[in-house]
Amino acid sequence: MPEPTIVERDEQPYVALRGKVAMNEIARFADRMHEVIGWIAARNIEPVGAPFFKYDVVDMEEGLVMEIGFPVEERHSGEEQIVGGLLPAGRYVSVTHLGHPDGLLGATGDLLAWADEKGLEWDADGNKWGCRLEVYKSDPREVPDLNDWETELLFRLRG
Repeated sequence: MPEPTIVERDEQPYVALRGKVAMNEIARFADRMHEVIGWIAARNIEPVGAPFFKYDVVDMEEGLVMEIGFPVEERHSGEEQIVGGLLPAGRYVSVTHLGHPDGLLGATGDLLAWADEKGLEWDADGNKWGCRLEVYKSDPREVPDLNDWETELLFRLRG
């Protein structure tokens, strides 16, 4: 794993699809990204960055509460499962995973262990996270081989 860094991020409006997902259904939920793309396209909203997964609740037994979405220029109200929100400003730990998304579970474990070693405290309360992101930097149309994908993990620190 490359050495993680701590970065300052500004508040960022976003639009996403929100759902409760079992661990083994993440890929099926990810396949619904076209719903977000369709929703923003129908409203002539332009994404201002790469798509992301946002993990609000991480509970291996009960499932995940997560969002798949895009950063946008200004805040929007959603409808039904489409939500508008703000990624909070603050200090984040950032590390880039190069390779198949299947490796993200291991990369996440490495990142959590690294932060624990450094005595860093996450913006989390039990299983509920203030902001925990996987940012998918590779466009599948340009990088069709998943083994060549670049994914940034961005986890917000407390304080």
